[in-house]
Amino acid sequence: MSELPEGLLDDVKNYLDITWEDEATDRKLAGIVAGGMDYLDDKAGERLDYTQPGYGRSMLMDYVRYARDGAMDVFENNYRHLLLAMQNNRRVRDYAPEAVPAGE
Repeated sequence: MSELPEGLLDDVKNYLDITWEDEATDRKLAGIVAGGMDYLDDKAGERLDYTQPGYGRSMLMDYVRYARDGAMDVFENNYRHLLLAMQNNRRVRDYAPEAVPAGE
């Protein structure tokens, strides 16, 4: 499992309204977050910055929500348009870097 950026687990817990401290919950969420980061990095074709606002961070939060709720079978279908937009922005940025603002 990859190392999570500092503070990301706390941000995810806040997003999910998890206000209690529990080592088992933290371990489970950390695994889901790490898996989500790998999944989204693979879909994007590059490493994303999950500490800053943008496609990566917002989709990671929702990825974790879907995974935690046992609904991963519908995540990609529901977020296909954002996954494609993220891929298209990367391709445009690779072709013409000045055409896409940083963080998208």
